[in-house]
Amino acid sequence: VIPIWRQQISGENPKDLIARPPVVTILGHVDHGKTTLLDAIRNTSVASGEAGGITQHIGAYQVEHKGQLITFLDTPGHAAFTAMRSRGAQGADIVVLVVAADDGVMPQTKEAIAHAKAAMVPIVVALNKIDRPDSNPDFTKKQLAESGLVPDDWDGDTMVVPVSAKMKTGIEDLLEAILLTAENITIMANPAGQTIGTIIEAEIDRAKGVLSTLLVQNGTVNMGDIIIAGTTYGRIKAMFDFKGKPVRKAGPSTPILIMGLNDVPHAGDIFTVAKSGKEALSMVEERKTNEKERLSAIPKATLEELFSRVQAGEEQELRLIIKADVQGSLEPIVTSLKDLSSKDISINILHAETGNISENDIMLAVASHAIVIGFNTSADSAAKKMAEVEGVSIRLYSIIYRLIEDVEKAMKGMLEPEFVEVIIGQADVLAVFKITKVGAIAGCKVTKGEIRRNAKARVIRGENEIFSGEFGSLKHEKDDVREVRAGFECGIGVKGFNEFEVGDIIQCFVMELSTAA
Repeated sequence: VIPIWRQQISGENPKDLIARPPVVTILGHVDHGKTTLLDAIRNTSVASGEAGGITQHIGAYQVEHKGQLITFLDTPGHAAFTAMRSRGAQGADIVVLVVAADDGVMPQTKEAIAHAKAAMVPIVVALNKIDRPDSNPDFTKKQLAESGLVPDDWDGDTMVVPVSAKMKTGIEDLLEAILLTAENITIMANPAGQTIGTIIEAEIDRAKGVLSTLLVQNGTVNMGDIIIAGTTYGRIKAMFDFKGKPVRKAGPSTPILIMGLNDVPHAGDIFTVAKSGKEALSMVEERKTNEKERLSAIPKATLEELFSRVQAGEEQELRLIIKADVQGSLEPIVTSLKDLSSKDISINILHAETGNISENDIMLAVASHAIVIGFNTSADSAAKKMAEVEGVSIRLYSIIYRLIEDVEKAMKGMLEPEFVEVIIGQADVLAVFKITKVGAIAGCKVTKGEIRRNAKARVIRGENEIFSGEFGSLKHEKDDVREVRAGFECGIGVKGFNEFEVGDIIQCFVMELSTAA
């Protein structure tokens, strides 16, 4: 799913686009040194300038390397990253994945890789803690390759940079790798275009009111602008850069802290600028109404529901998140499921891990319209609650072949459906009655099968079909009935057809779904 702000930029006139600093987010397993790395980058390379009059953790900052700016989102928790993505934000251009060389690829590392890949964002690996005596970079690289990130020195396309956040070594190389990655992707925006961006974080300060950190992604935010974010809005009363210095305007890829919104927006909400307070208020009211309607009609991402989406040509991929009790179960499940992929429908396993189903799994499922499958495991209560609210399907199994069988059935259902006509009954027209305001009714005798009120009707005269449509009425004696079986007489009305003749044959048929064997 392409984020709204990217869609906005792609809609701008290419001549007006200019390069903007890349936006980088740092993900990784707990205790692998994300925060230390962020601090090391901040301390060695933060763009110079005097401190301002406000000291506030802003959740984003800019560094300068070889005269080029890089914006870092200080949201180490990958939960925040998923939440942002699930609201269509996907704020980053590049993900830096921190992996400790003494610990290797851990569950949250794999989860972070799944998030970044689902967000279609390039990954640069920071191989941290290389100063440790027990660090094993080669083993970690092998694990990374097994997780789909083949290091560039192993002829892969993932840059793996050895760093020590603690000793502050390798930081320059990491910044260099980020800029090299940025050169290979299009990172542009139009400072004069329509203003759009993402809320990085927001909180209420007792003295200052609502403080919101914004990342501008296109256009320019000016002091005094009216901002709309989700179901909140307000005029900017004060605006600061990441160092706390007051600013009057901010262009693309710039993080700013603003005061003035009427309520706390959600992290990951998209913000825009309104022309007037009146316009902002009406947009917010409309969004509140839409949100109520959306929650009451959340499409469930069930195996059955995906089938109807494929029918409409909207899906050609079954996205799964798999959790199992032990690694020994996980491998055969993943292998068997991947073998089910066909040319028409592919199975995309976004994340496969051991352990219970958590809130993070549900967030990833919401963001990617995926189904969560558990094998010999359960969902914790917070995950169940979130799945219920967001309409995510959790399917639990204890027998592997049942799990595979269900997915296979869903895929067969998901394959382009073919409808086959099945004739279920036939009636001969013995008399024709013209009734005012009703039209012609055929007095018939059912000769084969049965005539069903909710099926389709076809009128045949001689060898030719002269009309096909729906039954308008079906009566036995004077009663309205749903069906009449062979041997009985009935009165039949066909919608939009009044030219019955004695001797006509009325066929009753249904369209049935044929599933590929």
